[in-house]
Amino acid sequence: MHRFNHLSPELAADLPDTLARMRSMCPVAHSEEYGGFWVVTRYEDVVRVAQDWETFSSAHGLSVPSAPTHARHYPVQVDPPIQRVYKRLVNAFFTPAALAPWEQPIRGLAGRLIDGFVEDGSCDFMDAFARPFPALSFFDLALHAPAEEVETVAHLASTSSIPNHPDAAASWAGLSAWVTEFLDRRRRGPVLGDMIDAVLNAEIEGRPITQEEIVGTVQLLILGGLETTAGSLGLMMLRFCGHPEIAALLRSRPELVRDAVEELLRLDGSFIAIARTAMRDTELGGKQIRKGDKVVIYWASANRDEAEFPDPDTFRIDRSPNRHLSFGLGPHRCVGSNLARLSLRIALEEVLGRLDDIKVPEAAAVRFHSTLTRAPLHLPITFTPGPKSGTDPRS
Repeated sequence: MHRFNHLSPELAADLPDTLARMRSMCPVAHSEEYGGFWVVTRYEDVVRVAQDWETFSSAHGLSVPSAPTHARHYPVQVDPPIQRVYKRLVNAFFTPAALAPWEQPIRGLAGRLIDGFVEDGSCDFMDAFARPFPALSFFDLALHAPAEEVETVAHLASTSSIPNHPDAAASWAGLSAWVTEFLDRRRRGPVLGDMIDAVLNAEIEGRPITQEEIVGTVQLLILGGLETTAGSLGLMMLRFCGHPEIAALLRSRPELVRDAVEELLRLDGSFIAIARTAMRDTELGGKQIRKGDKVVIYWASANRDEAEFPDPDTFRIDRSPNRHLSFGLGPHRCVGSNLARLSLRIALEEVLGRLDDIKVPEAAAVRFHSTLTRAPLHLPITFTPGPKSGTDPRS
């Protein structure tokens, strides 16, 4: 365990089995990689770290180094109580009631994307659906980006969020430039009463919000839900290919899709880990954690802990309770969880309703990236060709 590397392609390919061995052999393990950090894999310990923000801080070194850092992201890189101020700026825009009007446009977008490949009988699912789907919907519905810019900027955002992508740096620069220009345009334009207006006009502890805080908040909102949703869709599609009985069940009983999303998130959520910094000496799982130590908690491991989930590696549509941690826990629990659930439900309903006999070609070698998220880099699939629907994505 001393050489555990969260960026390793080998770990990405073998993540569930590796984490299972760690839970069994050393649930709080120390790695010497990247200057040293602790790896926490047991449900009980993960919950403790996630909830104890005073001992395990997000504000002092959020993650073990995995990529160049950019602007500070609010509210995920600050601690309570100030963290709650930033989070309240956007919470109201992601409630189930606020998102209800989005269902039909999101469903229309899913239909349009499927129309782009359904007649072919094959596609790269990540490129054709999983990555453009959350990006296009977010820029259109959440940010109200100009229609003629949505496709281009969604591609920049999606590409910049893929670890080690050869175009990630250039895409990040392009996205950052677009965000700055977009915010300037919004300041000069009419008030829409949306999330961007709320952030632009916010007060933080009695003072106007700064440009750094605005950009950091908007960038987090953009990047936080793209690769996580795309990755979950890719991992779910892989499961359908390996277990076609699950897809068949959901086609025959679409009312079960909502429950299936929860169980699939437990098994195949792409938000696999997060890191904290110890603010004082403490004990965890029988190990002494020193002030300043990095501590990486694995949601993906906690979600398969036998102590919390009986028969943890099996898909059970009727699993109850299902207290999975795929959206995190504690003060930093994902603010976009309701949007993710809505998007995943619609995507599964539309994809399974129109694609049948889905398979990964035998010759295909599916590779993954692994940082604090995990997703297939590409996912070639075949299926029975079908007709276009003619769905209007903005209907």
